[in-house]
Amino acid sequence: MSSEWGSALVDDMKASSQASIAIGPFGSRMKSDCYVAQGVKVVRGTNISSGRTFSGDFVFVTSEKAQELGGANLRPNDLVFPHRGSIGEVGIVPDDGEQYVISSSLMKLTCDPLKAFPLFIYYFFKSENGRYELLKNASQVGTPGIGQPLASLKSIRVPLPPLNEQRSIAAFLGTLDDRIILLRETNTTLEAIAQALFKSWFVDFDPVRAKAEGRQPEGMDATTAALFPDSFEESELGLVPKGWKAGVLSDLASFQNGYAFKSQDWVDTGHPVVKIGDVKPGLINFSGCSRVAPTTVVGLERFKLSRGDLLVGMTGYVGETGLVPQIEPDAYINQRVGRLVTRAGLSDIGMVYCAVRDSAYKVYAESQSHGSAQANVSGAALLAYPLVIPRPDVLCSFNRIVEPLLESILANHEQAQTLTQLRDTLLPRLISGQLRLPDAEQSMSEALT
Repeated sequence: MSSEWGSALVDDMKASSQASIAIGPFGSRMKSDCYVAQGVKVVRGTNISSGRTFSGDFVFVTSEKAQELGGANLRPNDLVFPHRGSIGEVGIVPDDGEQYVISSSLMKLTCDPLKAFPLFIYYFFKSENGRYELLKNASQVGTPGIGQPLASLKSIRVPLPPLNEQRSIAAFLGTLDDRIILLRETNTTLEAIAQALFKSWFVDFDPVRAKAEGRQPEGMDATTAALFPDSFEESELGLVPKGWKAGVLSDLASFQNGYAFKSQDWVDTGHPVVKIGDVKPGLINFSGCSRVAPTTVVGLERFKLSRGDLLVGMTGYVGETGLVPQIEPDAYINQRVGRLVTRAGLSDIGMVYCAVRDSAYKVYAESQSHGSAQANVSGAALLAYPLVIPRPDVLCSFNRIVEPLLESILANHEQAQTLTQLRDTLLPRLISGQLRLPDAEQSMSEALT
């Protein structure tokens, strides 16, 4: 710790002029029958996410109930901590004009602005040391909880640099988080654009309907519009554009099962192996992957993943799909994870990607699954998904439009992952005073170049 830094107990940082550190003493007054359809948001442990903003579904109480709850009401920049359930997490109340109260499973802290900058304290509790302090008195029997939660929270000692340095460190870490959030929000927008185009062309047939009515299709040039017919014909899937056909996913892609790695293959470090739980919606999550040694994957080249591969879950999370971002060292697919393969990868996977990312595909996959303990679906069933297959020139045009969107989604995700790793590396050193802010800023500059 820097010689300029001091430290303080949480109990010494609270704002003395208000009910600033409290546990929900209102369990008997905050039951599910208090909830209403709309009103004041109740923050529960499930609303505290890995980011700074609250997420998930909220329950609500009336304004009158919130007023009755008194100290349960939250102010912007209050910190909130679960004392049972999601122990070790921390949230910070946004200044978004919303009114919030905490549930009976949370504690809150209002910092004295002359002693502690709330966002700095938030990042302390996001660090490894801060999380350890929150967890060390937790009981893991049954539902995790803390025997004396308020006393435990108040007794935690937090490193405190001068206030201006607290603000500067928090601002730096906040900038990193903001960049990560923006990249993820951009990806949400890019996927929405791709899905909207897919729906317009291949579900609603907007360009064909426009031409049938003598109108110019909206949002496309004359060359692209000329690719679409101006009438419909009957098919097994109902009316489809003339010259198109009723087909299935296997008309556009083939399927490959993963390799059956054995339990004795797993090691602490090595090549990541994507299991069914790693196939997250949209993009593959490598953070919790099991790993195998380099000797284990000798001869398994055909199960090695490439950037832009499209995977689908076959057990448990049936129908979940995700693209593979860049990963080092090489990653492999486990059994019960399938790869949807096209001839040219990213450049011709656009329609396949949009089709299987559409919510209707997951509904279809679940309808084809079997198994009483855990849902299972076969590769053949996944490929039998009904689709309207356009003429090759329309398909090529769509794939050309979607390819740069998918490339941007992958690039944004990869940059977000780089920034997340950088933040997680710098955070504990910054918060403890082991790393000075100019050095951290230099590290960020190098990571972004």
